[in-house]
Amino acid sequence: MDLFEYQAKELFAKHGVPTTPGRVTDTAADARAIAEEIGKPVMIKAQVKVGGRGKAGGVKYAATPDDAQTHAENILGLDIKGHVVKRLLVAEASDIAEEYYISFLLDRANRTYLAMCSVEGGMEIEEVAATKPERLAKIAVDAVKGVDLAFAREIAEKGHLPAEVLDAAAVTIQKLWETFVAEDALLVEVNPLVRTPDDQILALDGKVTLDGNADFRQAGHADFQDKDATDPLELKAQENDLNYVKLDGQVGVIGNGAGLVMSTLDVVAYAGENHGGVKPANFLDIGGGASADVMAAGLDVILGDEQVKSVFVNVFGGITACDAVANGIIGALAKLGDAASKPLVVRLDGNKVEEGRKILAEANHPLVTVAETMDAGADKAAELANK
Repeated sequence: MDLFEYQAKELFAKHGVPTTPGRVTDTAADARAIAEEIGKPVMIKAQVKVGGRGKAGGVKYAATPDDAQTHAENILGLDIKGHVVKRLLVAEASDIAEEYYISFLLDRANRTYLAMCSVEGGMEIEEVAATKPERLAKIAVDAVKGVDLAFAREIAEKGHLPAEVLDAAAVTIQKLWETFVAEDALLVEVNPLVRTPDDQILALDGKVTLDGNADFRQAGHADFQDKDATDPLELKAQENDLNYVKLDGQVGVIGNGAGLVMSTLDVVAYAGENHGGVKPANFLDIGGGASADVMAAGLDVILGDEQVKSVFVNVFGGITACDAVANGIIGALAKLGDAASKPLVVRLDGNKVEEGRKILAEANHPLVTVAETMDAGADKAAELANK
């Protein structure tokens, strides 16, 4: 999960990373009030999860509260690379002597953590890496040893930060590492990390990506989710602990196991070429359990998608036998009642497949068509969706 700048700064403050005071708002009037409260010139900063805000007019200096309100009025609603500004961070402006760059991230290719540091901050780090690679230090971080104060100073030195600020920078870098570890982050980035005229080091901006796999031990991270930007169907799936991703198609897909679901998407897309070009509408893995409640939750999400015209349930019985899956489907349809109004194609295979098919045959539900194979089921679902 990517965080907004103001959320990243909340985590920075939590872990003692020095930054500038400020608050987030969604109105121009409140931006003025925050500027008055701060009592100094402020920066009005668009809160969007994309770079290039400054070039797009999303970051403005406001010398007075009147300026703060004017800039806020202009920035709210601004479209920055397809992201509409709905929130602003009003933060105290800081005198800047120099701008640096620092980040910690997960280096998947080398299976380790990586620190990156550069004296060339304040610009896109990709540009620094391309034009001045010698100015961007990349230092592997041992996951067991981590980053103590001495190693943090070494990172700053390798990034060519001036000697006068190495000690202060080391303290901030070490605290950023603490943030990275304590918050189960995949990325913690500060650009710019600034040196003030009196040699203080401040994190003026922040970018943080959190690891969703650690949500079970980071309950507070749920508060960071941008629900306004999240598809409501995906929110409903999350609430029911379903692995769901919405796609742009017409055939809803339910399967048990990520590999099977991925294969089903390919087969549906291939079958759809013969039926008006219909495509899969989603990825939905119900996992090992296929009880009536789980199946009902999955169908409820898929049937709530107006683009869906048919549903393909493709299950291979293993730990959960096919008869349990069949009972789950019938129970789910009964539970959903009139909300279930789109045709379902069901393909069962594996453990107790005959018993499962018998249950579906005896139920004789008008919405359910049983398919013998995955290819046949995908073809039928595509045909029904095209109608």
